[in-house]
Amino acid sequence: MRSIFLLLIIFFSIAASAQEKKAIFVIVDGIPADLIEKLPTPALDSIADGKGYKRATVGGERGGYSQTPTISAVGYNTVLTGTWVNKHNVWGNYGKDIADPNYHYKTIFRVLEDNDPSKITGVFSSWLDNRTKLVGEHLQGTGNLVLDYKYDSLEFDTINFPNDTTSIRMHHIDESVVNNTAELIRAKAPDLSWVYLEYTDDMGHTFGDSPQFFDAIKSMDNQMSRLWQTIQYRKKNFNEDWLIMITTDHGRDSSTGKDHGDQSDRERSGWIITNAKDLNAHFQEDSISITDIMPTIAKFMGLKMSQEHIREVDGVPLIGKVGATGLNASKTNGKIKISWKKKVNNGTAKVWFATTNNFKKGEKDNYRLLGEVPITKEQAVFNAPESSSGFYKIVLETPYNTLNRWIIK
Repeated sequence: MRSIFLLLIIFFSIAASAQEKKAIFVIVDGIPADLIEKLPTPALDSIADGKGYKRATVGGERGGYSQTPTISAVGYNTVLTGTWVNKHNVWGNYGKDIADPNYHYKTIFRVLEDNDPSKITGVFSSWLDNRTKLVGEHLQGTGNLVLDYKYDSLEFDTINFPNDTTSIRMHHIDESVVNNTAELIRAKAPDLSWVYLEYTDDMGHTFGDSPQFFDAIKSMDNQMSRLWQTIQYRKKNFNEDWLIMITTDHGRDSSTGKDHGDQSDRERSGWIITNAKDLNAHFQEDSISITDIMPTIAKFMGLKMSQEHIREVDGVPLIGKVGATGLNASKTNGKIKISWKKKVNNGTAKVWFATTNNFKKGEKDNYRLLGEVPITKEQAVFNAPESSSGFYKIVLETPYNTLNRWIIK
């Protein structure tokens, strides 16, 4: 009897590991965390299942080199690349602020393409620039990346979605985006999908904290219900393991709820909702951010990145084992002092440094080893190598994850 029991465990373990990994991430625009926590959102609650909701910062380090404007396209690209604005270089929504993304910091779509070009991808969005500028389809800088499915540019369709003074057309556009996504996932199930919905932000800008804005959030929850039902259909009828991550790009100002872009607590108050089952110690921290979404999807799908790329990603996976989080670094009196938070009780971390930022030009930085330290020590001090610019990249490499930090003169 015992041997049969063991065989059953092995069988089901093999069956689970053989499931096809599918991921979808959704950005719903401009909803601060306090409203997600205050308003009834039964679909989001069902997805989170009591465990998968957390506040997540959207603004980088306030006052630091990674401080990131709480603006829409900036937040989208932060989610896509797992980096803050000082790296991905999208500073706003229009003109020169979005004209020159730094494609050396690859999006999750390019990471998937590097790993397996046969994987199927899709972008479903109420804003064309998400695909053409941020993901960068058909651009030389992204290696002429091609998406398999796309449903966007409806903002230019004034026949089916006539202009109005109440922004209800954007609700209809979002509805069309969600319905198309649900139909395609049900029939085709892309391996990686991005859904973007705008209506909530429009209602925030127009009415601020108001019944109209709150109703838009409730409508968004209904849309998530349709997506979730479609994913559950796929999980039930196909041998697929699905990860869904839902987030926002920025919060809103505290006085009216109409504005955003600055660094107030409420403008920085994003959030993440996920059905992930292997949530780790980092997810329980107060320091998670929307940069964590990209490496989480990569880890879930078993995607590999080059060592150079890993050293640039600012996010930390929210699933699986992590060795450390919260890296800080400073230089004083010829010494470099670093600290971190341990997430394991054994093991050694390597500390690397570079005094260049060649990666942003598509070139390699010359990293050298400062030393090795026990992860449990949570701090270390080294003699500072010479740097004519006063600039250092510091990398803490544990057996489970890698953290990076800049020191700027």
